Order: sequence, then C-alpha cells, then structure tokens
Amino acid sequence: MRLCKFFFVGCLSLVSLASHAETLNGLYQVLEPVSSQTPDERAQATQRAQATQRALETLVIRLTGDAKAAKGPGLAAIRKDPQQIISQYGYDAGPPESLQVDFDPVSTDRALREAGLALWGSNRPSILGWWLSDSTEGSSLVGDGQAAAQPLRRAAQHRGLPLRLPLGDLDEQIVATAPNLESADPAPLRSASERYGADAMLAVHAREEGGQWQAKWRLWLGDKAEQGTVQGADSAALADAVLLAVSERLAPRFAVKAGATSEQLLEVQGMTLERYAALGHLLEPFGAQLQRVDGSRIVYRVNGSADQLRTQLSLAKLQEVPAGEVPAPAPVQQPTAEGAQPALAPQVEPTPQLRFRW
Repeated sequence: MRLCKFFFVGCLSLVSLASHAETLNGLYQVLEPVSSQTPDERAQATQRAQATQRALETLVIRLTGDAKAAKGPGLAAIRKDPQQIISQYGYDAGPPESLQVDFDPVSTDRALREAGLALWGSNRPSILGWWLSDSTEGSSLVGDGQAAAQPLRRAAQHRGLPLRLPLGDLDEQIVATAPNLESADPAPLRSASERYGADAMLAVHAREEGGQWQAKWRLWLGDKAEQGTVQGADSAALADAVLLAVSERLAPRFAVKAGATSEQLLEVQGMTLERYAALGHLLEPFGAQLQRVDGSRIVYRVNGSADQLRTQLSLAKLQEVPAGEVPAPAPVQQPTAEGAQPALAPQVEPTPQLRFRW
C-alpha cells in the first residue's frame, strides 16, 4: 500500500494512544545555582566559568546517565572550551539564583557521539513519584501543588526526568505509608497510581536525622525494579540525589550508541496515522528508516539492541508478537511483460527480527 493511502486510512481511524511517555522540552537547557551576580567583573567571570563547567557535567549525565562520562578523555576538548556547544547564556532569578546555559542540540549530540557515548533521547518515561517526608515537623506525603513539591520538580528538571506527583488526598495518604513505600511489593501503590497513567512508579521514604537527610527509594518500570539509598544536606539536595540515581538506572535501558549495534528489521502491526507519529518519536534514537507499508503493518530498519527496543516500545504499551504467530515470509513478485503471468522469484522479503502490535 502506498504511504498516502496509509495516511488516508489513518485519518479515518484516529484513536487515543496508550502511550504516556513524554517528550521533554528544555532538555539542553541547564540551570546551575550561583552565589550572586557580583559587580566585580573578574569574580563574575570566574563564577560563570565554574557554573558552566557544572552545567556541562549536568548535561552530559542527563543525556548519557553516566556520571563519569563528562570527565572522560573523549570530551577533553569540550571541557577546555564549552563554548563550542553553547548557544547562549542567561540568568534566572530563582530561587535559587542560577546561571542558565543553553546548549546547541546538534553540536552537543555530535560531540558526545564522537566521544563514543550512548545518548538517551528526549522521549522519556513519565514517572509518578510517591514521596513521604519524615522531619521534626512530622510526616507528610508530598502532593502536587504543595510548596514541598517545588524542590522535587526542580530536581526532575535538573536531571531530565518527567516527574508527576499525586494529588496527596486522604485516600492516597492512607496508602502511601512508610511500610508500603519501602516494600518490594508495588501492589498497593500500583492500584493508587492507575488514575495517573504514568509509565513508571517511584516510591521514596525520606527522613531528617540530626540535620541531615537520607532516603530509601524504589522504582518500577514494566517488569523491572530498582532500589537504592541516598543522602543529602537538605531536602533539595536529597531530591536531586534521588533523581540522579533514578536517571543513572534508567538511562542504560534507553541510551543508544551510534554504530554499536547491528541493524535489524522491526515490524509493527495495527498502525494508524496517530500511531505513526507516536512511533516515529519513539524510534528516533534508533535511526529508524521506513522500509515498507502493507495495510496496517509497517516495517522499519533500526539500529539498537532488541532489549532496548522492547523497553522503548513498552512506553507505548506495544505487545511483542509471539514467535508462533509470525506468518511465513511473502514471496516477491518480479515484474513481467503485459499480459504475461507473474513469476514468483526465488527470494522473499527480508523477515523482521522483531514484531510488535498495538
């Protein structure tokens, strides 16, 4: 079927996607706190240079999930002269007062790939954060719209994660107890999370002890779980530490290294026009190239591991087609003279290694 016909059919049958992954805006914009805009030009230049180096490190971690990548030999030239990948500076009044550094996406990605780093694109899983804080003032669940939510949102933006927060109503406060947040069983929280439609679920139990903060966290995405403990000087530092740890655990599932994986064919069934657009965003990190369209089936050539593709496509709730349901390859017909019977060629269309359906 021609692409135009495929689009026409798609226009007649638009449906609401089950995908909740979010495309992050401002992924290449970094805010780094500064003490003040001192009137002394030399001190101001030094302060800006230090903040720029921190911003570069933050961006590299945000795009790779690798805390050591920014200090690797492949980025030595960029560390020496970050201006190569910076488009503009500015100041944000905050709080906290920060230097705003806008990095150029094209030159940044090129520099990181030339350094041999795997990159995590802007399409990322949405995370619902259940955050319970125990302090000298008592215990409270951080809900959307509360003042206590602002440090969490800043930390999520800083680490490049789409964070959502629950409303924090009475029913949710009953569920989001310390035992449930620290439990390896996500069932109680998962039931309360359904109405928010996020891809992943994060449970954090934070405590203030002796002027220091520490937290136990658990993350569930699909059938995989992660956990850890972090510390921070204050609640804002703790939030940043938690989300940094989450980013470092998630990035390897999605980050793709250019040229590091072999090409393979991916077939997706049940396509519509709206799904075509969503699928295109999901497959951007894999250098997807459209190969053919057959009715509601579409085939792409992609670069990426099977596990990474499975994880990425799970964000759109696609299901992998079992091997037993895979049809036999279709023979390719060779063109013949007018009026003659078409002859079947001995070759067949390349068989997709991965098959999924909506």
